[in-house]
Amino acid sequence: MGNKGEQLGIMPVPQALELAKKNNLDLVEVAPIAVPPVCRLLDYGKYKYEQTKKERELRKGQKVSLLREVRLRPKIGNHDFEAKARSVRKLLDEGDKVKVTIMFRGREITHPEIGLRLLQRMVESQKETAAVDRQPSMVDRRMTLILSPLASQKTTEKEEIKKES
Repeated sequence: MGNKGEQLGIMPVPQALELAKKNNLDLVEVAPIAVPPVCRLLDYGKYKYEQTKKERELRKGQKVSLLREVRLRPKIGNHDFEAKARSVRKLLDEGDKVKVTIMFRGREITHPEIGLRLLQRMVESQKETAAVDRQPSMVDRRMTLILSPLASQKTTEKEEIKKES
């Protein structure tokens, strides 16, 4: 193909190279698997710049999901629990996954059911914004649970905004 997009037809490689040199362009093989191979006459530096520009645009649109952690203790008070629940909700609304950790100290480890009840309470408080990604598990003196944001909620919010516009 020429620099304006027109097809120049089938020609030998030396002739195509000579044509590219005459127009101050590069001969770039676009489809090597095709029979005969498809080549284009274009400015390779400009082509490479356009490709990196497209890749940057694609990466810009992607949201990197982080795993954030919120730590609790088994003897946490109600008000403190509510504050932690609000921070978990905020992180979930931003699109991040949240790891809720109960840290046991001393003899608290003898009552893991207290930690399990706290995690269940957290799940109940977040049921409209989050889904359980990983069930509660005990590792050493920590009990963890991973919550992930509900994708369906985000899409419905976006649809409502589009309808209002």
